[in-house]
Amino acid sequence: MASLRDTLPETIQTERLVLATPSLAHVPDMAVLANSRAIYEVLSRLPHPYSEDDGRVFVQTIARGPAEWAWSILRDGQFIGTIGLHLLPDQLPELGYWLGEPFWGVGYATEAAIAVVAAARTAGVTALRSRALLTNTGSRNVLRKAGFTEIGEGVDATGTLQGQGVALMRLEFAA
Repeated sequence: MASLRDTLPETIQTERLVLATPSLAHVPDMAVLANSRAIYEVLSRLPHPYSEDDGRVFVQTIARGPAEWAWSILRDGQFIGTIGLHLLPDQLPELGYWLGEPFWGVGYATEAAIAVVAAARTAGVTALRSRALLTNTGSRNVLRKAGFTEIGEGVDATGTLQGQGVALMRLEFAA
């Protein structure tokens, strides 16, 4: 039986974006955009400050490592963020993403999230999970537009958001 990793696409094309395998060519832009206090403060697994070394580690060991399936979000060939599925044993895949601040508020996150949700469904996933800080209404709205519903609240147990309140979200695919 094929694993989820075997059935997810390498690349996804949307109306305005290409979601592609993260590459070392993306690292310079990744380092500039991810080195943002505003982004760091809403993500549980992003170092700060963020350097090109961090970007290289992400591309070479994390992005398509055993626990991740990530895509670089590209607009007209330019790196603008990442999106992916966190794949842990015995848990639903978790959708996560970030966009560089200059690209906030124009629908790119929603467009990318909808595309990844569709790819996951095509790959045979029956449900997805996600979470966002209770105070991060932008991200919560993106997830709602992608089909997620809030199923409760919790407190982040690990990472840089440890101890902060999060909205727990889930998307069930109809049979």
